[in-house]
Amino acid sequence: METVQQKKRVLAIDIARGISVILMMMIHTMLIYGSIPTQTNTVLGEIILWLGRGTTMFLVSMGISFVLSRRQTFAAVCKRALYILAVGYGMNFLKFLVPEFIFGGLPEAFVSAYGLKSGTLETGIFFLLLGDILQLAGITLFIMGLINHYSKSKYVPLIIALIIISVSKELSGFRVGIAGLDYICDLLFSNQFNVYFPVFPWSAFILIGMFLGRWYKELNENQEVFFKKMLFVGLLFIAVGGLLNFSNPEYHFGDYYHLGPGGSILLLGANLVLYWFINIIVHLFKENNSVFNVLIFCSKHVTSLYVIQWVLINWGMYVLGFWQHDQWFVLSLFPVVIASSIGIQLVYNVIRVLLKAKWDNKNNNELIVNS
Repeated sequence: METVQQKKRVLAIDIARGISVILMMMIHTMLIYGSIPTQTNTVLGEIILWLGRGTTMFLVSMGISFVLSRRQTFAAVCKRALYILAVGYGMNFLKFLVPEFIFGGLPEAFVSAYGLKSGTLETGIFFLLLGDILQLAGITLFIMGLINHYSKSKYVPLIIALIIISVSKELSGFRVGIAGLDYICDLLFSNQFNVYFPVFPWSAFILIGMFLGRWYKELNENQEVFFKKMLFVGLLFIAVGGLLNFSNPEYHFGDYYHLGPGGSILLLGANLVLYWFINIIVHLFKENNSVFNVLIFCSKHVTSLYVIQWVLINWGMYVLGFWQHDQWFVLSLFPVVIASSIGIQLVYNVIRVLLKAKWDNKNNNELIVNS
């Protein structure tokens, strides 16, 4: 019975994370190709704006998955963190610098949106160092590794997450005025768009996931009890966050990428309720169906798909332009971007398997010869 519960719990987490991957593809397509009126004054633009709030399920699920992972040693966690950071900056190189070399510069409209000029060293460095979810994930993994090394209490990541949420807005934009160190400060506290997901407050979402993962294990991996408790915590967070947002909406939720305490708590609560709802959906349908299989595939390959879809979308600017299209054109791009990203992932998987088989075969032949 315990094995079945664990399987269903993992399925619910995978489905939620898979949904967040699909939503991210749609949101990024809208952000790059939709005109400003399309993004702000159309039904599709409003829908995508609100769907974007649900993509943070990806962050919560990262924390839960961390607790359930076999790679729990501090050295293993640090190694994974460095890998994620390398992938993040490698993605920036592929997204921005490679097409700049190939096409002779980034699209002028795109660069101008950041207040920069195409083809300059300053612009190249800016985009290479752009902070995104992968930078956040890498840094937060170091924090989780430290927590895991020194404490097994489920309340430690929860308390740290709540402290981060509480102080983030006050620390937002903090810098020391020293080149290099200011970039580190930006990764932690940025209030500008050189870092979209600063550690304060966004690491709190991952740490809440770590708290939930530890709670789940304390409950002997009882799926039914776990998701009910997640629902109650989510509703409590929604109530507290809603009150704070009502008191000062601009401070708490005025800037989605640099949230205040109320915005973070409200968004966390909404995501926890979404997890509960997705778990209900999982129980209503057969596990082995095509939709679930696609979502599980996306969840399993979340990091590489994140890189693939961003590179694909950014390179597409050279063909389709930046901020130029209406909602119907953007809507037609959604299935194209999703199918293309998954298709490239499938091809990559096949190539990786073939290369591994070739490498293993070579090593086996060398062992036979040497023996």
